[in-house]
Amino acid sequence: MAENKKEGYTSISTLGEFGLIEKLTAHLKKYNESSNTVAGDDGAVIKYEGEEHTVISSDMFLEGVHFDLLYTPLLHLGYKCIVAAISDIVAMNAKPGQVLVNLAISNKYSVEMVEELYKGMETACANYKVDVVGGDTSSSRTGMVLSITALGSAPASKIVYRTGAKTGDIVCVTGDLGAAYLGLQLLEREKRVLAADPQMKPELTGYEYLLQRQLKPETRVDVIHLLGELKLKPTAMIDISDGLASDLLHLCNKSNKGVKIYEENIPVDPMAYNAAMDFNLDPTLCALNGGEDYELIFTLPASEKESVENDPDITVIGVITDASEGSRLITRSGAAHPLQAQGWNAFPESGGEA
Repeated sequence: MAENKKEGYTSISTLGEFGLIEKLTAHLKKYNESSNTVAGDDGAVIKYEGEEHTVISSDMFLEGVHFDLLYTPLLHLGYKCIVAAISDIVAMNAKPGQVLVNLAISNKYSVEMVEELYKGMETACANYKVDVVGGDTSSSRTGMVLSITALGSAPASKIVYRTGAKTGDIVCVTGDLGAAYLGLQLLEREKRVLAADPQMKPELTGYEYLLQRQLKPETRVDVIHLLGELKLKPTAMIDISDGLASDLLHLCNKSNKGVKIYEENIPVDPMAYNAAMDFNLDPTLCALNGGEDYELIFTLPASEKESVENDPDITVIGVITDASEGSRLITRSGAAHPLQAQGWNAFPESGGEA
């Protein structure tokens, strides 16, 4: 709104998404003993009688902000929204169980289009054994808005927060990073080509992995099972939705720690590396700032390094340090640079994506 720019008003962009959340929730009081956490983690934890606790998280997806239907099939959008929502549950070391789906749509959508969206959701729910237990629908004047609330559960002793990282802990990531962002760059490139010449056919052959990572990501429930089998409980954990740098800094800030990560250890798929070169992009920056990987960052005591370092799907990329040492990226040449959050920004000055 225009009044945000008046003298005396603060632009939301000056705070950013997490700064705004901190400001809005700083004075909230807890009135119920069952509320085990307040805002500020991947999910809220609700405790009841017994050991099992409920973990809850919520995500919003807005047309034109979080997705572009020119190149995002509704089937894939439905799948991705469920995966993104339950990824927050997984990042708490909990098992996702239910989702509530809130949907607002304009009259440009037909029943068949909405059915296609829900088919994608149903597929994701079937893959992860998650139930759709409710929600709401409404009309919208500005396209499509989706809000997914995810619920999961875990014993209190198993739940992992962002706040527990200790000095000397190793920093681990799952999978590979940057491919989803490069898939987005590919789709945006083809969108521009199509706008210039509607007769042109998209050139997507050979980029299947990047497209899959962008349009049909997966959440790492398998890694949670693996850690359970190894009898390992991370000291802190967060999923990578905003980018490795941004989300790792969130974890460090919540734990009041610094971090040192090594560029040579950051996992980048060869296809993503080659695509970055084709786009004249730095593969490391794509991995650091791209986002939407839905992989996990977690910390473990250094004594547990041997338990995970040989797993092909887990990479040790650095170490947690004292907060006074700051957060640093050590380049391949050995130079140390401040680790900066340059990933997804929900409130940029332009009102769009960062």
